[in-house]
Amino acid sequence: MIVKLLKYTGPFAENKDVARKIRVEKLIPTLDKNKNIILDFEKIEGATQSFIHALISDLMRKYGIEVLDKIQFKSCNDTVKGIISIVTDYMQESI
Repeated sequence: MIVKLLKYTGPFAENKDVARKIRVEKLIPTLDKNKNIILDFEKIEGATQSFIHALISDLMRKYGIEVLDKIQFKSCNDTVKGIISIVTDYMQESI
């Protein structure tokens, strides 16, 4: 499944309620079917740590760190890559 985040977030991904909705309505059902996910960050200039945390941290708690093997982060600029790394590193230490 490909999730084009721009249509949900606009160019700056910051609303954690939107992230939660994407997680609950799209990501969890896809992972429950054992399918891979592409999170497409095309044209997204930035994201908050709280958005990324709301998007993926629960998945890591529910499915384990291995869930990152099922998720591809596509078209991320360096800023977004850095925030994803911060969140995934933090979650790996806390699980």
